[in-house]
Amino acid sequence: MAFLIAFHWGWLLGALLIGLAMGWVAVVHRGPSVSRRLMLGLSALTLVLVAIAVTRVLPGRAGYWLELLLLLFVPYLAGCTVGSWLRAWVLLRSMRAKPAA
Repeated sequence: MAFLIAFHWGWLLGALLIGLAMGWVAVVHRGPSVSRRLMLGLSALTLVLVAIAVTRVLPGRAGYWLELLLLLFVPYLAGCTVGSWLRAWVLLRSMRAKPAA
């Protein structure tokens, strides 16, 4: 895993920056939320993929791609979280700064 981080640091940074941008945009867009059932299904899929990567059930190139996918997923989600928090903070701050008319 350390090799993947050292070799793919540029891609990891890119995933983080894309996550920041998507998190910033996601606060503005008020689309329909994901259903609880779909959220649980996606969480279960993620856990299964992590378990497959940790137990090294998938050998060779496919295992490498799975580990890389999971490794890129973490900074992307972190970027989404930080981007959403930053956008909410900026919006909240700008709403407080408006003078009462």
